[in-house]
Amino acid sequence: MTATDTDRPATQSPLAGILLRLLTAVLLAVMFALVKLTGNRGVHVVESLFYRQIGSAVCATGLVLAGPGLQSLRTRRIGAHVGRMALGLGAMALNFLAFMLLPMAEATAIGFTVPIFATVLAALSLGEPTGRWRWGAVVAGFAGVLLILHPGTGDVPLTGAAVALVGALLTASVTVVIRRLGATERASTTVFWFATSSLVPLGLLMLYFGKAHDSTTFALLASLALAGGLAQLTLTASLRLAPVALVMPMDYTSLLWATLLGAWLFAEVPSASIWLGAPVIIASGLVIVWREHHLARRAALEARAETPT
Repeated sequence: MTATDTDRPATQSPLAGILLRLLTAVLLAVMFALVKLTGNRGVHVVESLFYRQIGSAVCATGLVLAGPGLQSLRTRRIGAHVGRMALGLGAMALNFLAFMLLPMAEATAIGFTVPIFATVLAALSLGEPTGRWRWGAVVAGFAGVLLILHPGTGDVPLTGAAVALVGALLTASVTVVIRRLGATERASTTVFWFATSSLVPLGLLMLYFGKAHDSTTFALLASLALAGGLAQLTLTASLRLAPVALVMPMDYTSLLWATLLGAWLFAEVPSASIWLGAPVIIASGLVIVWREHHLARRAALEARAETPT
């Protein structure tokens, strides 16, 4: 039994897991809308990251205290946690910047390429077998990105799109690192050390980038921190209550909330190409999730069959 197995309760509740993952999609859409809103009010991306991580650190501490306790935070893999923190901060910074540079719907849709990049990285770095189903989904997913970008039309700023794609690539890299950490570390331990350790470099950067804002802006930043912290809790809880393959498709509902928030807060009208490219990317992600679930289930059945009774 691995450390992550001990984080999982004996009984699961798929419906509760799905509902929590749907709530996560809403919270993340709200968080990114607040990143964009505060950015328009002069808040630097470093400030957004700092306040977001404060909220995450508070919620992660509460998660640990309510669950396995402070003793679970002991680790011998300090270097791995520091590397995960640096990679995670880079990914989050680019994702925040993407929402500042792109319309909400477009930034969200391009962010759906994370499982596609993760499939490629897992094949290259972890040596995971990747058959024609998943490679086909990878190709189709990148074709969906091209449909959204529609190069030459100028509908989507290419600089913002490049930032969003690199952010998705780094986010996928984080998932690979977390998968390796999960062999020895609890999920709550990884979340806690990422949230708290990231405040050290961000605090130093705040000495240069931090500045005073009006009360409304600080209220928006507090809301950003709250939404980000709560999203971390609901995401973690959804994975404790239901299988990954069941809850992950709920992430795609964030496109609906991003579109509505973009229209309401920023008067954004999604380009026509997004309604062509986004379904292709979503379908590709669903194929990858389905295939991984199918292979994992088959491996479990084969292992059970080989176990002597």
